[in-house]
Amino acid sequence: MNGDQKVNEPVPSTYESVELPIDGVLDLHLFRPADVKDLVPTYLKECRRRGITSVRVIHGKGTGALRETVHAALRRTPGVLSFGLAPGDAGGWGATIVTLQIEE
Repeated sequence: MNGDQKVNEPVPSTYESVELPIDGVLDLHLFRPADVKDLVPTYLKECRRRGITSVRVIHGKGTGALRETVHAALRRTPGVLSFGLAPGDAGGWGATIVTLQIEE
């Protein structure tokens, strides 16, 4: 709280709500790493609901920590049939391709 705010005034949110297009490409560069473990399953569930069965998750190359977080989330997410690193022309080891089961 800064010196100008009163005790009962709402504190402005540091994070804004982001509306994502559900198009089969999830670019995680826009998000904090701490949000990824919940975001990935939610996004994939919505893809399945819309009949999207192939998703590219862009996590970047970096140290590989975010990639491992994504892969751990994928292992726990219902409806994930398979996943693996993207081919070179789709991001290589900076992205993961996910194959989803259609939601019934």
